[in-house]
Amino acid sequence: MENRSSDEKKTTIKEPLLGNPSKGGFRTMPFIIANEAFERVASFGLVPNMILYLMNEYHMDMATGSNILFFWSAATNFLPVLGAVIADSSVGRFRMTGFGSIVSLMGMVLLWLTTMIPQTKPPPCDQSISHCISPTTSQLILLCSSFSLMSIGAGGIRSSSLAFGADQLENHEGLKKAGALESYFNWYYVSVSFSVLVAVTCVVYIQDNIGWEVGFGVPVMLMLVSVVSFFLASSIYVKLKPKSSLLIGIVQVVVAAYKNRHFVLSSSQSMDVLYHYKKGSMLVVPTEKLRFLNKACIIRDPHQDLTDEGRASNPWSLCTVEQVEELKALIKVIPLWSTGIMLSIAGGQSSFQVLQASSMDRHITSTFEIPAGSFSMFLLISVTLWIALYDRLILPLASKIMKKPVRLTTKQRMGIGLFFSFLSMVVTALVESIRRATATRQGQSRDILSPIAMSALWLVPQYCLCGLAEAFNAVGQNEFYFSEFPRSMSSIAGNLFGVGMGTASLVASFIMSMVNDVTGRGGSESWVSSDINKGHLDYYYWVLAGLSLVNVFYFVVCSRAYGPCEGEEGKSCWVEQREE
Repeated sequence: MENRSSDEKKTTIKEPLLGNPSKGGFRTMPFIIANEAFERVASFGLVPNMILYLMNEYHMDMATGSNILFFWSAATNFLPVLGAVIADSSVGRFRMTGFGSIVSLMGMVLLWLTTMIPQTKPPPCDQSISHCISPTTSQLILLCSSFSLMSIGAGGIRSSSLAFGADQLENHEGLKKAGALESYFNWYYVSVSFSVLVAVTCVVYIQDNIGWEVGFGVPVMLMLVSVVSFFLASSIYVKLKPKSSLLIGIVQVVVAAYKNRHFVLSSSQSMDVLYHYKKGSMLVVPTEKLRFLNKACIIRDPHQDLTDEGRASNPWSLCTVEQVEELKALIKVIPLWSTGIMLSIAGGQSSFQVLQASSMDRHITSTFEIPAGSFSMFLLISVTLWIALYDRLILPLASKIMKKPVRLTTKQRMGIGLFFSFLSMVVTALVESIRRATATRQGQSRDILSPIAMSALWLVPQYCLCGLAEAFNAVGQNEFYFSEFPRSMSSIAGNLFGVGMGTASLVASFIMSMVNDVTGRGGSESWVSSDINKGHLDYYYWVLAGLSLVNVFYFVVCSRAYGPCEGEEGKSCWVEQREE
């Protein structure tokens, strides 16, 4: 029961900014999009070959190097959530994006220095006695510091860049209703996708053919351009002041419900209970689901709990009905969200796949071969092609056949994506079995990275299946969150998939470490051995395939328990689109 006059007063204060023609607009888009695009090229250009850099230059085994990369990936995916909270509640999106850009540049410079200063990494292995010196503690600290700085920087940029660009259009007179946001989002995602494609092809090719010094130097130069391009337009940006964060509001519900845990609940429909709600809100009474959370919005003493303006005197003891229902909505999707973790685990085995590609014949012509780290481009291409075909060919054709607008529901797409993820792991395991058998026939005394008489194009089908899984599940997940959450939770909806990827990296590290420890006992060769010809990566992939199959059934259970989504009608595979 809040007083609207205070809100209107705040809006009046901001109105001069909204109509200021000298701030924001499409002219800021090249600078913001360039900042994100160059950051993506720089950061994603470092990832594919990093396992080779750690194994060859730091003499790490595959399990240790992969674990470091898993933790780096987890931090990179988790920190944007923290960055969004800080940006929304404290420093603002402009400062957060600028801070992230500078810190990312510092991390890349630090990593670049490890390629040029011999003291920053162990000396080369003594080939005469096959002895390699492990990195010192200070060398590892320097290496991990560079990864940490890049993760912190990514958290700053990716948490705020997209929303900061939207601020330039939403708060510019004449652009609010002109489809400007739709155009911005389209160009934003096109630029990001193209940037990643450039990263896994051009930057990786430079690393393979010219060397680490130039290969890591190029991302530094690109990141420098990213920083300069962003700050160049500082004077014409719309810079909104930060406000309270939705995530903080959700934490307040948990704290308030715990503080009021001894309060005895009656029915939410009871006339004897007063609930705190925002003035003008459609939510004035909480639902009966997860009733223990309703304690967070019960007014026990209006004189003590509320101010004269009708607001909570202590937001950590009394929350609004809207806040409570937002937390309930988040809790409700967690089971379905958790099914996407296995998809990210299955698609996050790039370190092993780079080693596989390195040991195979990658020639396209007699003089050109695809870099081992560039095979992920087939995943990106398959995602792009499928989304285009699905949107422009399959849906129109299905609509024509059924004589009405049709589409697959978000949950159906998520389930199909999980099944394709399972198929991709099956194909990955089969191809690795064939690759290992071929290498064994040629003798295991050979260099593990010397190409065997088997084309690396055998790896393409698994990347394409993984791309289809991504196109169905990842896109479906994001649409599911945005359609199921209230509009006030759009920031959480936009970050849930990234949180899932971060969680997947930690779970993947745990699974791989368990497999390495269990299969390497008693002096046996681990399945995930650095010598992939002696190890059994195929067995490891079969474990992931089994877990992926279990995950498909788990998804079916969660989907049925969740019930129908927004806009679903009946039980048919295809549902009618809502007419605008």
